[in-house]
Amino acid sequence: MLLPHQPLQEAAVPSPRISSARDQAGPWHSEAVCRRDEAGLFFAPSKEPTAARLSREEAAKRVCARCPVMVECREHALLQPEPYGVWGGLTAAERRVVLARRRRREAELARTTRVAAAG
Repeated sequence: MLLPHQPLQEAAVPSPRISSARDQAGPWHSEAVCRRDEAGLFFAPSKEPTAARLSREEAAKRVCARCPVMVECREHALLQPEPYGVWGGLTAAERRVVLARRRRREAELARTTRVAAAG
């Protein structure tokens, strides 16, 4: 979850996949807190006013904040990529920023590796 005091770049740092008992017990989404909440909280109705959208997204992020599978959910949404809704505490716009940063970081790493190999 992206907390109000947490810069977006911290959310952009990829989290390593940690093996747990959950991995053997079943799919991550079976433990998602949002399964007990209304889906409308996580996905925008058409023509939703900006103030209502921001309020709804903050409420969805509060649900995500207490979810035991938030990291798995976020990574799923980034790898798919999911184009709509709040997933893993990030909105679609926030996920686009994270993905763009990851692509830039990967491109920079590839350039650095090529320069080092040639040098």
